[in-house]
Amino acid sequence: MDRLMIDLPERIETERLLLRCPLPGDGAALNAAVCESLAELKPWLPWAQAAPTPDESELQCRRMHARFVQREDLVMFLFERRADGTEGALVGGSGLHRIDWAVPRFEVGYWRRSGHGGRGLIVEAVQGLSRLAFDRLGARRVEIRMDPRNEPSVRVAERAGFTLEGVLRQDGLDPAGQPRDARVYARVRGLEEP
Repeated sequence: MDRLMIDLPERIETERLLLRCPLPGDGAALNAAVCESLAELKPWLPWAQAAPTPDESELQCRRMHARFVQREDLVMFLFERRADGTEGALVGGSGLHRIDWAVPRFEVGYWRRSGHGGRGLIVEAVQGLSRLAFDRLGARRVEIRMDPRNEPSVRVAERAGFTLEGVLRQDGLDPAGQPRDARVYARVRGLEEP
């Protein structure tokens, strides 16, 4: 089946979050969240090395939306869910990336807005996206990769029920251009998934 024929919700609800694909007009909210969080994100994420302009953030939202529609990269923004079910503050981003539709295989990535840690929101988002991948997209494998020095990211993978498969030594470069290892966690159908 052509991946464009896959019915994919643009919005997912978890207990405390609304996850939805980026839309035109989301640039201001993204810009505020990223600019507030640069100090925490900069050591780990190449795209968080300098504060984006509002126009750059809006352009990024439009590009992410287009890639979502094309089923090339399934970025989701994380919003706190208000009591009435509407979107609250943008608290981070996640998504299903590095997709191999032939397997199907997905990699979950995530980032959190400063000031919203310690409540398990990212774990909740990762679990919600994993459910989407396995239950709706037929995933055989969902993985998470991170720099082993990124302890909060390691804790998210472990609390979300992913199994450590190993460390790939000098698998890539960190944002400063230095070699870095990649710690690989996964959930696999028939093992962690029924």
